[in-house]
Amino acid sequence: MFLFGHFSSSRPTELESAAEDFLRMFHAENPSADGLTARLRQVREEIRADGTYRHTEEELAFGARVAWRNSGRCIGRLYWRSLRVRDRREVRTAEGVAAECVDHLAQATAGGRIRPVVTVFAPDRPGRPAPRIWNDQLIRYAGRRKADGAVQGDPQNLALTRAARALGWHGGAGTPFDVLPLVIEAPGEPVRWFELPREVVLEVPLTHPDFPWFADLGLRWHAVPAVSDMDLEIGGITYPAAPFNGWYMGTEIGARDLGDRDRYDMVPEVAARLGLDTSTESTLWRDRALVELNVAVLHSFGEAGVSITDHHTESRRFLTHLAREEGAGRRCPAEWSWIVPPISGSATPVFHRLYDEPDLRPGFVRRPVPSALRNFDRRSTVNHHKSGHTPGQRRAAGAASPGGDHGRQEQRRQGARAQAG
Repeated sequence: MFLFGHFSSSRPTELESAAEDFLRMFHAENPSADGLTARLRQVREEIRADGTYRHTEEELAFGARVAWRNSGRCIGRLYWRSLRVRDRREVRTAEGVAAECVDHLAQATAGGRIRPVVTVFAPDRPGRPAPRIWNDQLIRYAGRRKADGAVQGDPQNLALTRAARALGWHGGAGTPFDVLPLVIEAPGEPVRWFELPREVVLEVPLTHPDFPWFADLGLRWHAVPAVSDMDLEIGGITYPAAPFNGWYMGTEIGARDLGDRDRYDMVPEVAARLGLDTSTESTLWRDRALVELNVAVLHSFGEAGVSITDHHTESRRFLTHLAREEGAGRRCPAEWSWIVPPISGSATPVFHRLYDEPDLRPGFVRRPVPSALRNFDRRSTVNHHKSGHTPGQRRAAGAASPGGDHGRQEQRRQGARAQAG
């Protein structure tokens, strides 16, 4: 029964119901907070007067942490309570958002001891949308299609690179690892781009503990995976700009960003440098090269003193998190195809079970790509057709929020069902 119903003969609105669900959760998990009935009445009156309501700082911090706790595609949720929440709801301009994103990266990087951080900007209000960040992560590398159809840099970011160039960005130095600017859409302003200062973009050059030639590949990756294109939904309120980060699991870089055929596609090059027999798949040359890529990532981050974790350790930590959530009487969303690592899956304990996949709130929710950016994306797709690539080949895997194509996910789900059966 909704308490809002006691104050009016009309049925509670969807927002009122979502607000009450959240406030009851907040008070249940924070017993020291008092005044639930008074708070419910206050929120109802705000909604009836303005069509929305404002979270207290404590509610916002709790909601953001629970949103991480509810992220079914994230394996690293054991430390959800440690998420540092930066309340920047007063910021609505593109320039203000960009400045706070720079501060976010500085605080999250912490000299290499990566801290989980979320920065929450203004919420959507009735008739007044809030700013949005077009980048899927605060730090991304540009992708450019060359005359021969090949891509220099990250193919995942072809559309965003085109958009930034159209807005006036100079295009970087022309290397495979040119950091893209932030592209921010704020109501009442033209879409704007902002260069990230080099001092807040910590990058790790990749080397290998056993193969000196690996350094000659010129590979590198950034230290902070700050997802920035998802809505944070708390109690019916949407915060469309709420970049958040944890730290990397090595396979996100080594197996996906650098290993996927529709990303940097480094597996064939590493295999050639290793002198592997690539004439037949049965030599498992792809597997051997992929393992060495991941060895290099973990080794390099470790040598640089930058936080990272391996997929075996993180799998065990996730099961600890799962046990704690079950012990607290809570459902723990988890999508098997995202929780199981992209290499050596069956060697990790998360492989051998199924999980619940409820869509819980608070949560970080994927939203449609901005229509203006979709125009650049369609141009990129056309170019892929011309160069012999299919749209399926360009589906990307984000690091902190890995993508990957739905077919691969379904295959892995079927594998989990077979194991369970």
